[in-house]
Amino acid sequence: MNELIKISSNENDEQVVSARELHKGLGLKKRFSVWWEQNSKLLIEHEDFMGVPGGTPITNGNGRTQILDDYFLTIDTAKHLAMQSQTEKGREYRTYFIQVEKAWNSPDMVMKRALQIADKRVLALEAQNQEMKPKALFADSVASSHTSILVGELAKILRSNGVNIGANRLFEWLRNNGYLIKRNGSDRNMPTQKSMDLGLFEIKEGTRLHADGSIAVTKTSKVTGKGQIYFVNKFLQDVA
Repeated sequence: MNELIKISSNENDEQVVSARELHKGLGLKKRFSVWWEQNSKLLIEHEDFMGVPGGTPITNGNGRTQILDDYFLTIDTAKHLAMQSQTEKGREYRTYFIQVEKAWNSPDMVMKRALQIADKRVLALEAQNQEMKPKALFADSVASSHTSILVGELAKILRSNGVNIGANRLFEWLRNNGYLIKRNGSDRNMPTQKSMDLGLFEIKEGTRLHADGSIAVTKTSKVTGKGQIYFVNKFLQDVA
């Protein structure tokens, strides 16, 4: 079967053709805009036709390309408009569209489209699984955690989820990425304001008894449950 006009399929798995290509193929003398205005009055948008996003590029006699409005027609609509032309070309196009429909609805083609739809669904599920992978991997470790932990314990959780990092390297990463204070001093490795605002860390205070009997107040940065989820998912997304 020789191709009279390009046949495409839309997102609803329907065959469609360009209204401009059909108009040109029918060899009509009326300008496309006039022909379309007359013939589209009884058509239903999104059922019989829909606009072509961005239009269709048309090259004129001067070699210049223009982007013109165009419409995708269902095969039934295209058959109707072909017969409306009342020309030999119109009958030829109608016969062609009938043959196209028969081929499209043959058992082999139906099976082929079903397999294509199944493949698309599998790919969509695989993409969704990849997106959920960090959360799924982390769920067993800490998703339900409401207890804050030390940075070294966070490093262990990361390693159990396939991230090659130790406590020292994790401290360095947290400092270099603005989560812990980097400058030397009493507040080194304390959470930055950014971390506190995000709820990723909390500061635990304690006391230490020195040999001379004096008591010192200690401060320790601990990763909150929210922080554990945040950092493990962040590292897993980076290595995925």
